[in-house]
Amino acid sequence: MLKSIMVFLLLVTVPADLFGSKEIVVDLSEQRAYAIEDGMIVFDGPVSSGIRGRETPEGEYRILQKKRHHKSNLWPKPNGGAKMNYMLRLSNSGIAMHLGYVPKKGPASHGCIRLKSGFAQRMYRWARVGIPVYVEGNIEEYYAVHRRERRHHNMYDDDYYIVEGY
Repeated sequence: MLKSIMVFLLLVTVPADLFGSKEIVVDLSEQRAYAIEDGMIVFDGPVSSGIRGRETPEGEYRILQKKRHHKSNLWPKPNGGAKMNYMLRLSNSGIAMHLGYVPKKGPASHGCIRLKSGFAQRMYRWARVGIPVYVEGNIEEYYAVHRRERRHHNMYDDDYYIVEGY
């Protein structure tokens, strides 16, 4: 009996996020990042990845470091100093997720993954050092889809739609 009470107390007092599996998926072709917990998307938001010639590298990473106030030692060249607050470091070669300008036109960074204000703070609070981050997707797909959309854009597409079944 005492053993079952001790197990119960341990389960009640241990933080719940120790049991949940967390991961981040960054889809370059959609320019979105997804916070996933126990296989379910808990929140997501737009991102801006690296421009052509400075593409964000695909791969499997882990958050190596979190830093609320961070200044780049690389950008702008040659001495660095760019603010990269709410930084989640993914590699020791300069790839990170951080607060930054996310234009509607898509990729605009030097290789990092920029997160919009609000989304960056939420991701920073939610993420823990060590959780996996999967950067995937073909950035050329993003360019191709959005090039087609611009050519065939109807100004009413965003405001009106047909609901079937009424």
